[in-house]
Amino acid sequence: MERPGEPRRGRRCELILPGSCSSLALWCLMMSVTPTRGCLLDLPWEDILVPHILCHLPLQQLLSLQRVSKSFQSLIQLYLANMRCFDSSQIGPAIPRAAFVNLLKDNEVLQQLALQNCSDWLTDQELLPVIGQNHHLHQIQLKGCAQLSRHALVAISLSCPNLRQLSLAHCEWVDSLSLRSLADHCKALEAVDLTACRQLKDEAICYLVQKCGRLKSLSLAVNANVGDVAVEETAKCCPELEHLDLTGCLRVKNDSIRVLAEYCPKLRSLKVKHCHNVAESSLSILRSRGVELDVEPPLQRALVLLQDVVGFAPFINLQI
Repeated sequence: MERPGEPRRGRRCELILPGSCSSLALWCLMMSVTPTRGCLLDLPWEDILVPHILCHLPLQQLLSLQRVSKSFQSLIQLYLANMRCFDSSQIGPAIPRAAFVNLLKDNEVLQQLALQNCSDWLTDQELLPVIGQNHHLHQIQLKGCAQLSRHALVAISLSCPNLRQLSLAHCEWVDSLSLRSLADHCKALEAVDLTACRQLKDEAICYLVQKCGRLKSLSLAVNANVGDVAVEETAKCCPELEHLDLTGCLRVKNDSIRVLAEYCPKLRSLKVKHCHNVAESSLSILRSRGVELDVEPPLQRALVLLQDVVGFAPFINLQI
């Protein structure tokens, strides 16, 4: 019990919120409608709210806060205009086209852009304006965005000179000309994912690694056009290489793996699963250095070789 004249002691009040509701979001709502000595919106927006408070809320909940009041709507618009990282997966399994365009229309300071779940509708028309007004991007994720064209990659190369990480996995529209543009203008690249970019051949990969010698991670997986020439040139031009994915590159053979072992002392992982012409004789050097190798189990490899010889895969019951 409190006695007359004594100061009121602070009391802690805990609220149990539904799983879809953020405590900070609810606090913002309460602060905006409850008369207090200080309102949340009275804090400096650009110095406090945007960089130190709103950045801790998921993007989907930030968008919901816009419905609280006109003041909150203005605050969220300011946040979106100054947002450094945009990941479409934070909004939900599928972000509508119109919402994407509206969210980024005023942003010119993006550093990271991830759009892997926009593949159903993302075209050059939506992406190019965002790329054209954001020259500080250093990380772009476009995995599976199949409706883009080579013009998207050209735009990226011209607008993002400081680009360090780029994922174009399963973007079959990537061709040698657009990749050359990337290599000519984005020489600070450290990680490139070209998985299943099946238009690319050895010549295009060689040009990329010759221009981008800082590469630490490269995926050429699921491309039957990639062979020893590209792998050997990668090894000789990229001494900082740490991760290389050659999964399903059927033309890669032992010789290029030996060159890789010779020229890439910092290599940490190599994926050569389904590279049926790569044998343990070339992998043993890397294995002795502690390089993490992703290969088929010996029995599975033997079955593949047997299939090549006899023309069919025998049925073997592997259950124990």
